[in-house]
Amino acid sequence: MSESNEEKSFPRGLVIRLFAYLVAGHVFAGFLYLLFTVGAK
Repeated sequence: MSESNEEKSFPRGLVIRLFAYLVAGHVFAGFLYLLFTVGAK
């Protein structure tokens, strides 16, 4: 049972890395949006 359970779930490092990229991408996008919004005024 433990073998099939490990196959279904993602490796822990991959999930953490994916989550980190997701957060970093949103922060970067928000920074760019803020930059353009302030620059437009």
